[in-house]
Amino acid sequence: MEITNQKKISEVSLLLTDDKGIHGLNKLYRNIDFPTDVLAFSQVEGSSEFPLQNNEVEYLLGDIVISVETAQRQAALLKNSLEYELAVLAVHGFLHLIGFDHVSEEGIVQMRNMEKDIIGRFFSELKEKNGVET
Repeated sequence: MEITNQKKISEVSLLLTDDKGIHGLNKLYRNIDFPTDVLAFSQVEGSSEFPLQNNEVEYLLGDIVISVETAQRQAALLKNSLEYELAVLAVHGFLHLIGFDHVSEEGIVQMRNMEKDIIGRFFSELKEKNGVET
């Protein structure tokens, strides 16, 4: 699957929560009894067609939930800024919403490469436009 340069109107909701909040969602929806960094809930899951391929329809792709507490710990561990870690998690969740997954080694590599590419472009543009440091 490939992300295209098509300009579509799509919507994603983003919830920033704490470990307690994401733990409850992880337990409720995935039957996993501990917090995680990011969850993605697709509104089009099970569809055989990638939703952004239809030019005439606006889409609610789904919801991304991120634990800021977990993101803070991961950022410190990886020596990233919190903003950078939150961006990585948001992109990771978005990739899940549009059909990517990491259940196979190939999927893991593909998602990591796409995350790096998207984040690299995003932060490069921010630096150029606003002088933002990563």
